[in-house]
Formats: sequence, C-alpha cells, structure tokens
Amino acid sequence: RRQKKTASHAVTELENSKDCSQAGKPLFCPSHPTEELRLFCEQCDQPVCRDCVVDRHRQHPYDFTGNVIHRHGDALRELLKDTQQHMGTLEGVLSQIDDMGSAVRSRAEAVATEICLFASGYVKAIEEHRDRLLKQLEDLKVQKENLLHLQKAQLQQLLLDMRTGVEFTERLLTSGSDLEILITKGVVASRLAKLNSIAYNTHPSVDNGIQFSRQERAGQCSGYEVFGAILNKVVDPARCTLHGEDLHSARQNQLTGFTLLCNDTTGERMGRGGEAVRVTITHKDKRDCAVKPTVCDNGDGTYHISYSPEEPGLYAVCIYVKGQHVQGSPFTLVVKNKFREHQGVFHCCTFCSSGGQKAARCACGGTMPGGYQGCGHGHKGHPGCPHWSCCGQVKESSECLGGPPSDTSQRSLLRTVVL
Repeated sequence: RRQKKTASHAVTELENSKDCSQAGKPLFCPSHPTEELRLFCEQCDQPVCRDCVVDRHRQHPYDFTGNVIHRHGDALRELLKDTQQHMGTLEGVLSQIDDMGSAVRSRAEAVATEICLFASGYVKAIEEHRDRLLKQLEDLKVQKENLLHLQKAQLQQLLLDMRTGVEFTERLLTSGSDLEILITKGVVASRLAKLNSIAYNTHPSVDNGIQFSRQERAGQCSGYEVFGAILNKVVDPARCTLHGEDLHSARQNQLTGFTLLCNDTTGERMGRGGEAVRVTITHKDKRDCAVKPTVCDNGDGTYHISYSPEEPGLYAVCIYVKGQHVQGSPFTLVVKNKFREHQGVFHCCTFCSSGGQKAARCACGGTMPGGYQGCGHGHKGHPGCPHWSCCGQVKESSECLGGPPSDTSQRSLLRTVVL
C-alpha cells in the first residue's frame, strides 16, 4: 500500500486467497500495463483501455464493458443453451448406440444359433437324401442285373436247344441212312423251324444309361429343398417322333417349323432337354442351296425346329439325335412359291362391280349378251356365287391361282377394282 503503483490494489491474506474469486479484480491492458481494461471495441470485438482507444482503436465504435456485457452475455447464454441441448442429444445418442450395440450382439448370437440349427438340419437332410439316392441306385442296379440275368438265361437255354438240334441234324445228315433221314426229316425240320421262329433280342435288354444330375430338383427332405436326381432314361433315336402340320410342305420366304419329341428306349417321353440334335435341310436339285434351321431346346424333351426357305423346290430334311436318324428321317420337303395375293376384286359379277361397264372382264370366264365381256347373274359361265375377278376362286381367303394378266385385261381388272 505504500508504493504508488500498488497503493490502490486490494490486498488479502495469503491463506485466504485460495477461496477468493477472481471476479471483481481489475484486468490491465497487455499493451498498456498501467491502464485497466474498462472499454470494449465493437469493431475488433475485444476489451481495450483508454490509451488503446486513443491509439490503435481510434475511430472504432466502443463502449464501457458494463454497458455491453448484457448484450454479449445474452448471446453467450443462447449459444450455451444450444450447446447444452446438443450435449443432451449426443448423450442420448451415445446411450442409444450402447444399447444398440448390446442388441446387435444379442441378435447376432441368436442368429448364429439359428444358423447352426439350420446347417445341422440341412446336413442331416442332405445325408438322408444321399442315402435315399444310393438306395435308389442300388435298386436300379439290381433291377438291371436281374433283367440281364433273365435274358442271359433265356438266351442260354435257346442256344442250348439250337446246339442240340444242330448237332442232332448234323449227325443225322452225316451218319444216318437215306431211310432214317426221310423218316425223321419232318420232326427235325419242325424242330429247327420252331427254333428259328423264336424271337429274341439281339442287344442287351437294358443299358448302362445311369446318370446323376446335380441341378435336378428332388423335392423336399425333412423340410429342406434338396437337389440331385438319378436319371435312368436314355434317348432312343429310333423312338423319337416328328410332329407338325407343315412337316412336309412350306412356303418360300415364310417362317415355318415342326417339333421333335424325344423318347427313351421304352417309348416314354424323356421329360428333359440337353440332347445333341442336328438338322440339315438341303435342296435336291441345287446342291449349293441349303436352309439353315434353328433348333430350340424347350427343356422338356421337345425341340422346335424353325426355318425359312428362300428357294422353292424339293428339299431333303434329316434330323439326327446322337448322330442317328430319328423316326421318319430323312423325308422330303416341298417348298412352294410364296403366297400370291389376289389382284382383283371379290365380287358377285362384273356387271355389278363395274357399274355396267361392257369392257370389264372376269377370270371366271362368264359372259353376258349385249356385248358384255364379263359375267352377270345367271348367265353363261357364272359360278353362281361370289368369286375373285383375277382368278375365279370362289373362296375369299385363298391364294390367287391366276397368271399375270395381259395389259388389256389388267386395265379392265384395275378399273373394276377401282369402281
């Protein structure tokens, strides 16, 4: 207190300074240590002293701190309020995140349990399906072996009978007298003829056509959908058939086709696709003229063959399955000229359709008295029903059969059409 610079300072006991608040103590200007910060520069947004106002903050708007504290304090309090709200929101979000993390862990454990149960059940179903397939395969093998054993026994017995008959006949012919041969020839010939008339299969009654398809749906096993099936059917080209209305005829530049139905060795439908089908369509007179067909596998044992011939004439059609001709192959295909549209008019008579023109003609060949060159009702040559003026066809939805008309008749027909 005795020093001039600190005479106006507030002095407290040292042991009481810890509890003493810093509020109320004067703050001095860092640029002017002897001057207290009592003013606030609005432009620079900072506290200043009297010397600062005179020096660096000259002409800046300012006011006493006591006058501006309320305005700036209120702004700080609004910002503080907003910040506190964000803090509450963040704390709530963090709490939700922690709760969600716990829920995710719990749910993941539950799903893991479900996956393990599903996988174990699926494995069990697959093993059951495997055992069922193996049992089916074993039954199929035994069935085929039994059929082969039966066929073998029958053929062995037939061979034994034939060998006995042959040996007896040879011995008779080499060692028997003429009288013995003549006496026994009837019985021997009857026996040999009977043996020769016995029908037998020159091929094994079954084949080794046993396949396993991984993609084949096999239904459900213990509530699980399983795949994989044993395929016993083998396509037989000799039993495959062709179907279609336009099998032996087609039109020039017109898309047409037919269907190939694949069957197995027993004549039953294959029911699945994937066979090697090859089709060739070649012109019989023009060796360099061939039609490129399109084969569409329907996946159910049927194949649609479509083509569009560019030249009329006779074609040879060959359909192969596994390199062998199917039933009905090869066959002859007749390609007719493209469909000719009618150039005339479908009318009752030229007299009516032309408005009584005498020069109007008709391809039906009808005539009328009085110099008319066309047909009329009830007159000579009239077909007695509506017909085409260009060719005389009585069916409206038909192909034009008339040839190219002459210039005179063409003008008359065109005039008839216009009228």
